[in-house]
Amino acid sequence: MTKRRLSERQLERIRAIQERRRSRVETRPDTIPADTELIGEPETGRVMVRYGANLAVEDMAGQLVHCLVRRNIGQPVCGDCVVWQRIADAQGVVTALLPRSTVLSRPDFNNQPKALAVNLSQLIVLIAPEPEPSSYLIDQYLVAAELIGVEAILVGNKMDLLNPPARAAFERRFAHYSAIGYRTFWTTLHDLSTLAALIAALANHTSVLVGQSGVGKSSLVKILLPDLAIQIGQLSAATGLGRHTTSATTCYRLPDNGRLIDSPGVRSFRLGAISRDELQQGFREFQPYLGRCRFADCHHDHEPDCAIRDAVTAGVIAPERLTNFQHLRTAHLPRSHSDATQ
Repeated sequence: MTKRRLSERQLERIRAIQERRRSRVETRPDTIPADTELIGEPETGRVMVRYGANLAVEDMAGQLVHCLVRRNIGQPVCGDCVVWQRIADAQGVVTALLPRSTVLSRPDFNNQPKALAVNLSQLIVLIAPEPEPSSYLIDQYLVAAELIGVEAILVGNKMDLLNPPARAAFERRFAHYSAIGYRTFWTTLHDLSTLAALIAALANHTSVLVGQSGVGKSSLVKILLPDLAIQIGQLSAATGLGRHTTSATTCYRLPDNGRLIDSPGVRSFRLGAISRDELQQGFREFQPYLGRCRFADCHHDHEPDCAIRDAVTAGVIAPERLTNFQHLRTAHLPRSHSDATQ
């Protein structure tokens, strides 16, 4: 009997149910007894994984400590720098969150922004010949990266699936991203030499991997992290999460002082509500032309003397980028902005 594949809508419904369950876990009452004795001086650390009130915090010596979190300090997420203090049984309590440099978030089931990972410096967008890449999803990732101020890198994986002519056509299809300054790598997991430049790019950065399901993200993580099983075991031991460790957003240590955040939440990523100016800023090649349209509130759709559309006609801006901008404007801007084009 063949296994029936779930539709994307069914998968999204399942993800929403799982997210509701995680949210209920995260908002449970404080489980730390009031008479818990704090030992020693406060320390700083980094949240490597969280599930409910259970966190694995990496201390300044690189050791993992099982910590509980005070309910009234906010919601720590993977990558957070925190203040914590030791308690009995070699555990700890997180008592404060330190300021975040960057926050990658997406709307939750109530359409409110929910942080997925914080303190990132790079966003790695993974695509492959199969499944069919979505430029609309790619551009959402890139807009998010631009708005939170992190570098975005495009990685074409599974390139061994294509013969030379098909590969050349595939690379041309996405050449406009490198033309506007996004570093692009073409890799195959069957030839580790193709990963050398990507591995070098991960050094000294905290990076998050994003992409559609089926692009080889899990397989790539296993290669980038030869000690993955060891790290998962250490995280499980530190939190007591067991199998839940791999279903939660997790930060792993890379060689060369790098860190890699793997999150199940970014497979179905979407932007929340953003302003027209923010959306325009998210398309970096638009920058030289903003403010040069005839109308100050130009939507770059049907208006005359539009500098952005003129740049598309001149071949400076890729037509699919403008198309995706229009789709995002309609989907994510307040209705008053999109009504003008109806």
